[in-house]
Amino acid sequence: MALIQRPAQAGTLESSDILIMIAPGEPGKGIVISLESPVQKQFGRRITSIVTRHLQQADIQDAEVHIQDRGALDYAIEARIETAIARATAPADKEPGNA
Repeated sequence: MALIQRPAQAGTLESSDILIMIAPGEPGKGIVISLESPVQKQFGRRITSIVTRHLQQADIQDAEVHIQDRGALDYAIEARIETAIARATAPADKEPGNA
């Protein structure tokens, strides 16, 4: 099981992008996702499905995820959640982006 070491985020609030913030969740609560999106009615289930699938593939069981979508396509959502997971689960001295 992968553990979230610290809060992390990936993405921007630019048009056609998505900002995903991930933080440790309460043990036993599972994955809790909040989503803000102008296309939530049309694509909300798809967005949360992609995020949930990537968290499950990373064997993350407890997490709080806040998503602010601005019309991102699937490939952007996948890239952002993968980056957020990598940043959140990396040991402090090996965090992606640190030299």
